[in-house]
Amino acid sequence: MKTISELNLGFSDAENYQRRENKDLFNSIFVKNEFLDDLMRPQTFFLIGEKGTGKTAYAVYLSNNNYKDTNSSLKYIRETDYNKFVELKKSNNLQLSDYTSIWKVILLLLLARNIEPKELDHNPFSKSGRLKALYTAIDEYYQGAFSPEILYALELVENTKVAAELVAKNLKISGEEGSALTSKESRFQVNLLYIENQFERALHDLKLKNNQILFIDGIDIRPYGIEYKDYLECIKGLANALWSLNNDFFPKVKDSKGRFRVILLLRPDIFNSLGLQNTTNKVRDNSVYLDWRTTYPGYRTSRLFALSDRLLSSQQIETIQPGVAWDYYFPWTAPSTSTKRDSDESFMKVLRLSYSRPRDVISILQILQDEFKEKRKEVSKVFAEEDLRSNDFLNKFSEYLMGGIKDQLSFYYNDKDYEMFLKFFTFLEGKPEFSYTVYKSAYDKFTEYVIDHHTDIPEFVETNDKFLQFLYDTNILCHIEDTDDIPLFRWCYRERGPSNIAPKVNLDSRYRIHYGLYKALNVGNLKKKNK
Repeated sequence: MKTISELNLGFSDAENYQRRENKDLFNSIFVKNEFLDDLMRPQTFFLIGEKGTGKTAYAVYLSNNNYKDTNSSLKYIRETDYNKFVELKKSNNLQLSDYTSIWKVILLLLLARNIEPKELDHNPFSKSGRLKALYTAIDEYYQGAFSPEILYALELVENTKVAAELVAKNLKISGEEGSALTSKESRFQVNLLYIENQFERALHDLKLKNNQILFIDGIDIRPYGIEYKDYLECIKGLANALWSLNNDFFPKVKDSKGRFRVILLLRPDIFNSLGLQNTTNKVRDNSVYLDWRTTYPGYRTSRLFALSDRLLSSQQIETIQPGVAWDYYFPWTAPSTSTKRDSDESFMKVLRLSYSRPRDVISILQILQDEFKEKRKEVSKVFAEEDLRSNDFLNKFSEYLMGGIKDQLSFYYNDKDYEMFLKFFTFLEGKPEFSYTVYKSAYDKFTEYVIDHHTDIPEFVETNDKFLQFLYDTNILCHIEDTDDIPLFRWCYRERGPSNIAPKVNLDSRYRIHYGLYKALNVGNLKKKNK
């Protein structure tokens, strides 16, 4: 087995695996499972998962590889892109329907430019003349080859009049379109619709061998300076455009083996905020929901354990059986957290620390390796139980978890709101587990502090029940359901699923803060007066 220092544990952010030098590593550690195959279903339009569940990883893997006769590309929405949308809204007085039209043009343009040249002419019945004329018009607009990114597509949308005129001119030259735009067709919306129609007609004429999937990523974080309302309008337009193309246009392309599709990557809470009709049905019928949940007794056969073990085993010189690598590097048990078990196996400790997400496990391994290199200096070849109990490790991992929570909250709130919310935990006075009465007392003290120190009160603080739901939604705490057998710890990430996208916290219950957050929130070590 390789030493701990020799292990390449990869990256926490899967975007890094798009780089040429990292593709082979990613292919070796990636675990193909039913999630990957479900993404191949023609009715899948959304890839939904909590932060860190691997949404980007699946999109990157498919964009790096031709899988089941499918060519995929992955595009990210960046901060500059959102700023462009805000500018367009101000200059053209855009409505939601206009956002949808803009996104349709962007998505069609990106899909068209990601078709491999050999796909265009392989079939004598495939009519690619119109599409090639559009290519010429777009390249003429950019005075060179178009770079297939959202930002460059938005630049074209900004100047629809010029773009539409170039499209009309090149279609006429190619013999694909006899009529030119008239002077009355100079409004932004009309030109946009003209460009959209030409791309739809061009894609409709193609006879492709391979499926074409476009993944859109990057909507989980609202950029600094973009108002929530503007941000939500933008991604609502994206979702509506995606649904319209996938459901109304692409299925009508006949006699082509290869089909077009756009898939949007997003968190469950953001999906729930889009206002789409029949949300539950869309999650169940038109989505892949990344669910890595497992149990202590059943973890050995779980997807999460398979992924964790693969990260360690794939780098060994010789092929080894599943589970052997994990058992080699974590060859210990810990005192049990249940009276029904004599001891807890090492992976159970990882599950208790994490939210059962791939990124959590990878981060645990990376932090352990860093600590090992810094302190152990190859004294041991494996990780020990005390490594996961050390203050340095727990501090780093707890801060990692809080960083994820901060990113999640940034979709709705600003940095000042985040700092305000952290103050609440000082009023728990170190209690990691507490009753509803204790919670309400802490909330009352917290609201007094907020009123005294802040003028803008965020929505999540308005009532004690709303704030409790907020803490539950972010998986900071769970509610405990007492039964005749054993207490059940109801975490939002465990209760959430395709049929229950927005689970509710129980009121007047007992609550516990997530074990992995103890250090960052300074709970778990009660003050003497509270003992």
